[in-house]
Amino acid sequence: MSTHRLRVRARESQPRAAWALEQQGVPPLLARLFAARGVRDAAELNPELAQLHRPDQLKGIAKAADLLATAIQEQRRLCVVADYDCDGATACATLLRGLALLGAPSESLDYVVPDRAVHGYGLTPSIVDLALAQGADVLITVDNGIASLEGVAYAKGHGLVVIVTDHHLCAVDAAGLIQLPAADAIVNPNQPDCDFPSKALAGVGVAFYLLLALRAALRNRGVWSSGEQPKLDGLLDLVALGTVADVVRLDANNRRLVAQGLRRIRAGQMQPGLRALFQVAGRDARQASSQDFGFALGPRINAAGRLADMRLGIECLRTDDPQRAHDLALQLDHINGERRAVESQMQEQAQALLARVLPVGPPPPALALFDEAFHEGVVGILAGRLKDALHRPCFVFARGADGRIKGSGRSIPGFHLRDALDWVAKQEPELLAKFGGHAMAAGCTLQCGPEGVARLGAALMTVAEAWLTPPQLQRELLHDGGLAADELTLALTETLEQQVWGQGFEPPLFLDHFEVRDQRVVGSGHLKLRLRVPSGATEWDAMWFRRDDPLSTRHPRLAYRLSRNTYQGQTRLQLLIEAETD
Repeated sequence: MSTHRLRVRARESQPRAAWALEQQGVPPLLARLFAARGVRDAAELNPELAQLHRPDQLKGIAKAADLLATAIQEQRRLCVVADYDCDGATACATLLRGLALLGAPSESLDYVVPDRAVHGYGLTPSIVDLALAQGADVLITVDNGIASLEGVAYAKGHGLVVIVTDHHLCAVDAAGLIQLPAADAIVNPNQPDCDFPSKALAGVGVAFYLLLALRAALRNRGVWSSGEQPKLDGLLDLVALGTVADVVRLDANNRRLVAQGLRRIRAGQMQPGLRALFQVAGRDARQASSQDFGFALGPRINAAGRLADMRLGIECLRTDDPQRAHDLALQLDHINGERRAVESQMQEQAQALLARVLPVGPPPPALALFDEAFHEGVVGILAGRLKDALHRPCFVFARGADGRIKGSGRSIPGFHLRDALDWVAKQEPELLAKFGGHAMAAGCTLQCGPEGVARLGAALMTVAEAWLTPPQLQRELLHDGGLAADELTLALTETLEQQVWGQGFEPPLFLDHFEVRDQRVVGSGHLKLRLRVPSGATEWDAMWFRRDDPLSTRHPRLAYRLSRNTYQGQTRLQLLIEAETD
């Protein structure tokens, strides 16, 4: 699958901001990197829990906490309604563990999680029926529920107390008016009139904040008048994993949550399930980074919801038995291997499909693809791969187990995918059965058969032509300038890895000229190089993954990241090449 020409641009230099950070004790290189990412005060880099935004800033949290406090004291049966991705799984495990810490008897705690192929997304009436069969009195949604108007009404009609915790955007009607479910309490930073400063809080972050508020409510009722209140910071490893895996923007508040989780993991303080996942993924928890969450642990949890049963992921994160955690982690690792094989096959099918349907020249401004061979659980990943390769908003559809055509989309900056679907729904009211999501990721189900994919694709192209400018349709490579030869060290690599990087706070990407001393293809199509700075003496190992053709020039200009490579007990600096530029 061919990509198109890159537009290379240095991140905007902020010398005054960098200088101000240096004056507050931030090392010069880090000050430059942080300033280019919008940091203006070293206080934004303070990872301490005392710096977190206050729970009472979340609209509805006091009522939700009060309802849960009463339910716990009356020993009512609580049922968490989870979601089938990593954010939903970590939120479920966090809430179950936290409720137990705060006094809910184990026999009163349970959960349900939708099967992607059977129930679809969110709190549906069929999910409510599962909770009722467990004898639930109170439903608490995590990472879903804000758009579950029918499901919440069904639960209320059966006498259940319903607390919605979510971070997704609210549903809107045909007139563009926001529709909220008739829950007893809603906690969502993105609901109307919520003043919580971090709108990027993940579902697991909302669940953690609810626990903080619940602890305060129970404390105000005198529950711990004669002893120390339970500590909730032991749950931050789960919060960190779910936050990074959900690819939410890492604003200052989210970076604090992730930093606290990483600090505990590096110190060996983590749930048995996370320890087992690090082991099966071959990652060293003592050197844990946010990249481990995004590229190693998160995909293994997500694989369960895509190809199997997310209860495997939740149980792995929930259990206190190390052996059970290890057994479940091995199952998740095996399922993730299956997911990679399915994804690889689907990519080949997509390449063949694109070769047939795309015109010669630049791709259209938006794409929608369907193939009967596509797997419903992997369409989101494939949409993301296509979006990265083509730099276009992409939707990929598959036939679900219920026979309906279901799709998942990924977008580029400047194209709000959920808003685009809302526009399509208004223009073609008989096309979409339901839809939802964010600016960069969304999903929908068609009311019709596969012929609707072409209609949706045409509608998305109309929106993209109106909303996107030619520069926005060209992939941009943002870099952080170059490094001096004496800065290319393992010490700097380790310093950078100790920071929290991710969505909206991207890891540093440097750009320099090198002299190629050696290059060869290794493994299943990866380019291994030996590089040195022109006229320099030190040589460095470098890898360019998923590239199997050698560099055509001896002195290329390469965009790269710093990484550690450990082999036979020795750790060395290794450059990870991302692009060659003019």
